[in-house]
Amino acid sequence: MYIQRQITSQIVDDFFKGKIIIILGARQVGKTTLLKSIVSKRTEPVLWLDGENADVQLLFQNMNSEKARHIAGNHKVLIIDEAQKIQSIGTVLKMYSDYHSDIQVVASGSSAFELRNVLNEPLTGRKFEYHLFPLSFEEMVQATDLLQEQRQLHQRLRYGYYPEIVTKTEDNERLLRFLAESYLYKDIFLFKGIKKPEKMLDLLKLLAWQLGSEVNYHELSQILKIDNQTIESYIAMLEQAFVVYKLAAYHTNHRNELKKSKKIYFNDLGIRNALINDFRPVELRSDAGGLFENHMINEIRKQNIYQRYYANIHFWRNTEQREIDLILEKDNHLHLYEFKWNPLKTPRLPISFSNNYSNFTYTVVNQDNFNSFLSTFSLKET
Repeated sequence: MYIQRQITSQIVDDFFKGKIIIILGARQVGKTTLLKSIVSKRTEPVLWLDGENADVQLLFQNMNSEKARHIAGNHKVLIIDEAQKIQSIGTVLKMYSDYHSDIQVVASGSSAFELRNVLNEPLTGRKFEYHLFPLSFEEMVQATDLLQEQRQLHQRLRYGYYPEIVTKTEDNERLLRFLAESYLYKDIFLFKGIKKPEKMLDLLKLLAWQLGSEVNYHELSQILKIDNQTIESYIAMLEQAFVVYKLAAYHTNHRNELKKSKKIYFNDLGIRNALINDFRPVELRSDAGGLFENHMINEIRKQNIYQRYYANIHFWRNTEQREIDLILEKDNHLHLYEFKWNPLKTPRLPISFSNNYSNFTYTVVNQDNFNSFLSTFSLKET
């Protein structure tokens, strides 16, 4: 079953606008499938090159303008999959942008610390960049229906949204362990900056156990017996490999607000659960609340990017330990969200927050109303 991705039409609309199209995302989230779907409908001749192949890597060595044209031949669309494996890929793509703008080049990559870092300077003003996540709630609703996806909530909290996991009904745990190893050994542990890969794995497991909690770098440093700077650099690498992401604390000038705190969430809960080897049913778990919070923030974050809201994303907490799970800041308005697994718990907005801020809306989401919330989620002004 092919599941239509939300960014498909946006990518298609960006063809032949004089920009290189970059698609970033973790391994196995569907980048290649998405690109094959797009190019299958093109009428122009398409050349597909896989950057993981040694002969393709050699092909792009010692590039110049004439060689760039020769590689493309009469093809008007050039796809470079796993482009981070191509040496000096930023310079290669800049050459196509500057000298052969009649050729639409699309480059995909599963390792942002390898690809984005070499693209930013050469391709300034020359690229459209997309981030492809694991499947979204919205994509699955369009592929099936709202009721069916609502019924899958427990499955999503246990096994996540990777396309292969969603479309297959067996061996989920085995496949997720394989995917987790692919993350760790193929994209992270082989990176030259990782001197002690076992410490990275220990760090990942600690982050998995602290789901939904504030992360203290100093505390992690003491547990793992590595310095704070290494902890910070490892977490940055995990972010660039699309394993985790950080939320910073929202604050202004009010004294009782926490300013330097951070929370870390996993891009996919199946990967998180594989790391701690826990796939038990949600009703048997003590971390159900954290799973639901991570799941909801993931879905909102996907829509924030896919629908091009580009709101700033935070959480909020003060010195009295009152908190708000998620704040989206857009157009001088704060959208506040609290996520509670138990529908019988209806938290009130902290008075200390409402005393300090006025231009906001507050929404409580639980397992009973999450489907209607996600199906109507929007930050656009009505």
